[in-house]
Amino acid sequence: MISKKTRFLAHASIIAALYVVLTYLATLLGLSSNAVQIRFSEALTVLAAYTPAAIPGLFIGCFLSNIFAGGVIWDILFGSLATLLGALGTYALKKHKYLAPLPPIIANTLIVPFVLRYAYGAPGSIGYFMLTVGAGEVISCGILGILLITAVNKLENRINW
Repeated sequence: MISKKTRFLAHASIIAALYVVLTYLATLLGLSSNAVQIRFSEALTVLAAYTPAAIPGLFIGCFLSNIFAGGVIWDILFGSLATLLGALGTYALKKHKYLAPLPPIIANTLIVPFVLRYAYGAPGSIGYFMLTVGAGEVISCGILGILLITAVNKLENRINW
């Protein structure tokens, strides 16, 4: 029998690895680092509504993804913090799974625009970046996240969280 601690670590590690791979895929497709950032990996934030192991998994996955992508230190720190805050908010909404995408959408929409403007010196206003980052998050967390919730709900009785 696998201990709870071992299962937790395994789930967190798998989620982190999936986050890195999905971010890399989005990067290869040119979707993950523009003003409208569509990271397929951000859909995984809804998993925090199912298991607390998703919280460190998402944070570590985002942290590693930002390092591998060559992000500046402020992006690595604050981008990862935005994902962590989103995952914590999602975990708090675990009884309302279809609201799970809202915390990461909000956290990224409020934090990432400042990273784009001040860490990267991207031309544009904070308001503009809030619109573009928010749009990407609605696609990544909202649309793709809801699709993931729907799939997980169908399989939940087969998954040993």
